[in-house]
Amino acid sequence: MPALCRDCGAEPGERRTCPSCGGGRIVRHSELFSLHIAHIDCDAFYASVEKRDRPELAARPVIVGGGVRGVVTAACYVARIQGVRSAMPMFKALKLCPDAVVIRPDIAKYAAVGRQIRAMMERLTPLVQPLSIDEAALDLAGTEALHGAPPAAVLARFARDVECQVGVTVSVGLAANRLLAKIAAGRDKPRGFCVIGAEATSLLAPEPVRLLPGVGPALARKLETMGITRLAHLQALDDRTAQSRLGDDGPALVRRARGEDARAVDPARETKSISAETTFDTDISSPAELERRLWRLAEKLARRLREQDFAAAGIVLKLKTASFALRTRAHRLAAPTRLPDLLFEAARMMLAREADGREFRLIGIGAQPLLPGHLADQPDLADPAAPRRVAAQTAIDALRERFGADAIGKGRGFWRAADPAGRA
Repeated sequence: MPALCRDCGAEPGERRTCPSCGGGRIVRHSELFSLHIAHIDCDAFYASVEKRDRPELAARPVIVGGGVRGVVTAACYVARIQGVRSAMPMFKALKLCPDAVVIRPDIAKYAAVGRQIRAMMERLTPLVQPLSIDEAALDLAGTEALHGAPPAAVLARFARDVECQVGVTVSVGLAANRLLAKIAAGRDKPRGFCVIGAEATSLLAPEPVRLLPGVGPALARKLETMGITRLAHLQALDDRTAQSRLGDDGPALVRRARGEDARAVDPARETKSISAETTFDTDISSPAELERRLWRLAEKLARRLREQDFAAAGIVLKLKTASFALRTRAHRLAAPTRLPDLLFEAARMMLAREADGREFRLIGIGAQPLLPGHLADQPDLADPAAPRRVAAQTAIDALRERFGADAIGKGRGFWRAADPAGRA
């Protein structure tokens, strides 16, 4: 059976350890050298970057997140062993892992590392579809002549290069389609390399329905009420039964349960939204304080739009009450923008209708739909001040890039010295 040493790239044959390097990380599969769809996912990415930059934390549990009332953004594997998971409330995470080192997220740093890794991916193949800051799908079909090696060997070498050059680790899934490659990438973390081939249907059969991407808690509960808890239960349904029991999406769900996926790797896949949000340490009811927090988020959203070269054609306001009730409001903009002032004003109009004295624990702002960046803030005869606003923001961005994010700011974003909690 074809075999590959993940540590040095040698082919060890039937040996349990590599004759070239002595390593034992051998991957074997009958289709190892014929499959070409890959899913690459960084391991505990944010936490790994922080450990890279602070080697003294290598053996410590690290949680990336914000505030006692926030949530876990990422957790290293040491913390995960103690039960900490992404999106877990911070207070719960610290109860499970009281000796954890908690680090506030540095998204700009993580994005820079993500771009570095993505550039390395694009040297493997032009067919790279980014899925998030730290993962992507790749199609390496037809690249064997270019690299002088089959995709499996190229991917193993890529994983070693990332670890040596960037200082973080990745897990690789290799399969016949994107769905199976994603599932494979999650089966052998960290530093994983998993292959799924023709055995996909039987391999998936005993797995819980939650294994499928897109099957969240609500859908899983709905399926459970029908006696469908394992992928084998879905695999057994024909299209007619699937549609009658599960609706129009039923047949597609059944095909995914069997490991079928016709999606191509598409480098031009459109990002659907960009957002920024924050969870407060204490609930806030003051409209003025909510506006101050909203302004800082509008600045962050504007920066992310510029970094990803998009313009906002609409604004979404997100609020979560003290009782965890979620409110979202949307507003279509008259013209595309990525100026923080215009993003803020659109969101503030919606906030004014929601800030009725009740307390909120979270506020967020998002841009949706998105348009290409070159359409943002174009000259308008009806608004002669527009070029001055763009020029002023460009100057602010230049100062911040040179001297740091806090080098310059507007008064509405500052804390009130007389009332730091923001109470009215």
